[in-house]
Amino acid sequence: MITVNAIGDTCPIPVVKTKKAIEALTQPDTVETLVDNEVAVENLKKMAAQKGYSCDSSKLDDGSYSVKLTIEAVNDDELSDTDEALQYTCRPAADNRVVVIRSSYMGEGSEELGKVLIKGFIYALSQQNNPPETMLFYNGGAKLTCEGSESLEDLKELKSRGVKILTCGTCLNYYELSDKLAVGEVTNMYDIAEKMAGASLIVSP
Repeated sequence: MITVNAIGDTCPIPVVKTKKAIEALTQPDTVETLVDNEVAVENLKKMAAQKGYSCDSSKLDDGSYSVKLTIEAVNDDELSDTDEALQYTCRPAADNRVVVIRSSYMGEGSEELGKVLIKGFIYALSQQNNPPETMLFYNGGAKLTCEGSESLEDLKELKSRGVKILTCGTCLNYYELSDKLAVGEVTNMYDIAEKMAGASLIVSP
């Protein structure tokens, strides 16, 4: 049995860690993931149902949870390194998806919760096989591409895979962050408008 420690991890990290552990299996086995919240338990159960894995969850004495997924068959038809690279770098010309992030937190209500959500959203994007073409950051969202941002490593990962990370220069000036940009390039509102107008899909969390 393989054990994955996802204690303290927020959504979607427990699912991503479990998925990677399953992908590394060379024979049928059980993967146990330890988490500390019911949301993670439900997400893992949902993944198991989608993939056809048997699933058993239990609450442990210390208040954490154990979720065991039994993988009865391992897919040996793995992608070659070249094929996998093509998945990350090649996309149809018409697939010009743009992610627009205009705040340092996600949604309405609790700003503290919103910061956790936007961090999880950017991390989830970094784990996608087919990431967006461009990510635009303006207003409060400009803070996420600067020094001190908890999302820098995920944004750098996206950039390394060809995603254009563009931050509004006016916004950086307003927040006095012009010399703090840590990933991507500075852009202007004309370019932002052009990118959004030409997008095949705009995603705005």
